[in-house]
Amino acid sequence: MAAKNNHTAEVKRDILWRVYLSYIAIGIVCAVIFGKAVYIQQVQGQSYRSLSDSLHQRIEEIAAERGTIYSEDGEMLSTSIPQFDIYIDFATEALRKNSGKLFRENLDSLAMGLSMLFKDKSASEYKAILNKGYKKKQRYFLFKRKINYREFKELKTLPLVRLGKNRSGFIAEVKSIRLNPYKMMAFRTIGLDRDSFKVGLELTYDSVLSGTTGKRLVRYIGGGVAVPVEDSSLTIEPENGKDVITTLDVHIQEITENALMKMMVGNEAEHGCAIVMEVATGKVKAIANLGKVRDSLYWENFNYALSPTEPGSTFKLATLLALLEDKKVNINTQVDLEKGAWRVFGRTVYDSERHGLNNVSVKTAFEASSNVAMAKLAVEHYNSKPSLFVNHLKMLGFDKTTGIDIKGERSPVLYRPGGKHWSNTTLPWMAFGYNLSITPMHTAMLYNAIANNGKLLKPYLVSAIEKNGIVFNQKNPVVINEKIASPQTISQLKACLEGVCSVPGGTGYSLFKNSPYKVAGKTGTALVADGKRGYADHIYQASFAGYFPADDPQYTIVVIIKNKPQAKKYYGGSVAGPVFKEISDRLYTMYVRNGKQRNLQPVPADSTWYQYTSNSADAVQIMSALNIPFNGKKDDFADYVNIVSEKRPSFYNTKFSAAVMPDLSGLKLKDAVMLCEEMQLDVKVKGSGKVSGQSISAGSKTNRNQQITIELN
Repeated sequence: MAAKNNHTAEVKRDILWRVYLSYIAIGIVCAVIFGKAVYIQQVQGQSYRSLSDSLHQRIEEIAAERGTIYSEDGEMLSTSIPQFDIYIDFATEALRKNSGKLFRENLDSLAMGLSMLFKDKSASEYKAILNKGYKKKQRYFLFKRKINYREFKELKTLPLVRLGKNRSGFIAEVKSIRLNPYKMMAFRTIGLDRDSFKVGLELTYDSVLSGTTGKRLVRYIGGGVAVPVEDSSLTIEPENGKDVITTLDVHIQEITENALMKMMVGNEAEHGCAIVMEVATGKVKAIANLGKVRDSLYWENFNYALSPTEPGSTFKLATLLALLEDKKVNINTQVDLEKGAWRVFGRTVYDSERHGLNNVSVKTAFEASSNVAMAKLAVEHYNSKPSLFVNHLKMLGFDKTTGIDIKGERSPVLYRPGGKHWSNTTLPWMAFGYNLSITPMHTAMLYNAIANNGKLLKPYLVSAIEKNGIVFNQKNPVVINEKIASPQTISQLKACLEGVCSVPGGTGYSLFKNSPYKVAGKTGTALVADGKRGYADHIYQASFAGYFPADDPQYTIVVIIKNKPQAKKYYGGSVAGPVFKEISDRLYTMYVRNGKQRNLQPVPADSTWYQYTSNSADAVQIMSALNIPFNGKKDDFADYVNIVSEKRPSFYNTKFSAAVMPDLSGLKLKDAVMLCEEMQLDVKVKGSGKVSGQSISAGSKTNRNQQITIELN
């Protein structure tokens, strides 16, 4: 029995020993597995992740260079400049080879060069940053963000970097940023292609400006960053965008915006717009939109020129056109002004000034801007059949958008007889500019048609689409209606418009009585509602619409300003009128008096001697394309060269330093703007052509955001 018990005990011990041994073995294996996992994750993880990334390839799109928007006189209104983000792949084979010999040999000189270039860290700090990234074998180390073109070009000349990305590990990601050299000028019309904010011509012509994206094969390195695969047959180069040539004239735009701004600030107005249109073509030469964003600060924050509002008395021209064309009256027909107040359908129509007049001619009533006259005549002749009157407004295009080539135009509001908004007082109030809404551009079209002897033209902002100087799409004037009225009607309307500005008692007489040129125009003062408060705040919209010179019309101008509540000065003749006059005075002096219109024909090329500065790559490309031999080795050229006509063109290197103001003489505007933007200067431009002068003299030290004015020849 004892022997049996001993045997049983031995078996138990044997089993327990084996169990313990198994537990120990499993524990050791688990520890080894855990240790290996930690080792792989913490020590070898970066290497394996990079290897995984490097095994992935795919086709990636290449963004095309966006086209430039130009004014008709050749100025850049919106353009793109490059920016670069710099990364370093410290696991590049050439940097790790021979225990990092290449990296070590160039480290000190590279750090010193970086310190001198960027001036934000010492050479020892740059050396420490590079060493840290190298030790960690970082595959996508963000070294610098948003460096400009000049800095990028200098960076590529530094030790190690100049060996190229495959040996140095330096990788550049190129991005284009959009800028408007003229800042606020016509900003809402031009727009800006940046992030999600895209309006104006940038939005309307986005597909034209953006071009066609290309394709390339890329390999992913550490961090999931794509690096182009060299010599790939799958690469398709992008097709850069085309340029948009607008009808805008920078000089006229500047005159218009300055005149409007002066009145807006002086009268503390809420918002306003001004339009200048070329009579013969319908080209919009200037369009200014200013809204108050805070006290005494105005910005192009909304396209007021394409937003409908009740026009007020400038609309009386349309009412008079209908009456004359239907032969209901002529300009000598007598009308009783009821001393400035007339009761109709339970409401009273008031003239803006209690003048005390009774029987006067239609022409005199128009010149005095009588609401009573227009309301009485409309009721007398159209009340039984108001559709006859409304049909005239439709013929003028007041029931639809103008069709101008820019997105964002809002539809006008024109009530129809018999509709839910039509009442017995709609017609009389519509006759002097209420109970309907049209845009300032509609008003400009109407007055331009009268100036153009009855020809109604479609307004437009883009004259051509070009690429590399080749015109792809030429825009020509579009006639909407050859004759909006008979010659007799047009002649009478012209006489009335001229009388407003030349006959004592006319609402524009005091403005233009001493003017060296004749003006045909109309003032307007409309009481506008202020949301739920209605008309209690006495907010008035002042307007002036017309054309000049009246005897040979060249430009149509419309100015509309919404005044602040309880403004002391609010009449069209005292608020919008002076803006019109300042614009017309300047245009008359600069363009009309000495040459009818501004001559935009290209200046004949100089066939004798020339000298100018240009980007070297552009110059070489042009000379090569035209098979023009030149002196100098292109491999030795700096970024910019001075080109001088000798027996054949000679290229001389021109270097620019970021520390001092360079001499910009002879540069094209685009190159000059790019250089100044790189120096973080606030650029203003005068004239057209190449740079002939600069407000900061060459060799002077500059400060960040310092303003520089560039004069062109």
